[in-house]
Formats: sequence, C-alpha cells, structure tokens
Amino acid sequence: MKYTLFLYNDEAAMANAPAVALHQVQAAFQAYTQTLKDAGVFVATDWLRPSGTATVITLRDGARRVQDGPYAASKEQLGGFYVIDVANLDEALRWAEECPAAKRGLIEVRPSATA
Repeated sequence: MKYTLFLYNDEAAMANAPAVALHQVQAAFQAYTQTLKDAGVFVATDWLRPSGTATVITLRDGARRVQDGPYAASKEQLGGFYVIDVANLDEALRWAEECPAAKRGLIEVRPSATA
C-alpha cells in the first residue's frame, strides 16, 4: 500500500540556519532517500519552495479568488513529501520515524486512496 509522508518544518528556522547546518540536513535527506531506494519502498519525493511562494485559488458562487500564499499561518509549513510503498501503517510509521524531518518538525503519514 502506498503512503505519503508529508514533511512539515519551521521555514524561519531553516532560513536562518548556517550553511554548514543546511548542508548536513541535505546530506541526511540524500542518505534517507537512498535507504528507501535500497529497501525497494521508494516511489517519489519532492521538495517545495517556501510557503510564501504559494498561490491559493478558490471558487465560490462562481467567483474565482486567487490569493498569494501561504494558505495557513502556522509555525510549521509543508516543505516536501515522500511516497513509499509498504505493507501496512506500522511499516510506514517505521520509515517516517527514520526520516530526518522527524527530528526537526513533524511528519503526517497518510494512506493513498488509490492502489
């Protein structure tokens, strides 16, 4: 079954981090991605630009409304995701626990609605 690991972090903290720390974070995610691939559970991943670059659209009563992001004002923002293919939720949670994002923010684990 496919699960998406939504990675949330504090963009402000990352924006103010020294270059050495950012390099270490990048290396940790590269290693994690390779571990997922080596285990045969990797499906996809992507990283998102900061939430301030987002555009939000709604359609209400036939009127289109476009608003510059971010959509929600919160301490942590969606920064990226992984899609993995594993046997069950327990396995998905085990992989989420190994993700570097678990140490700096939070990870929402959600099953796919499609096979």
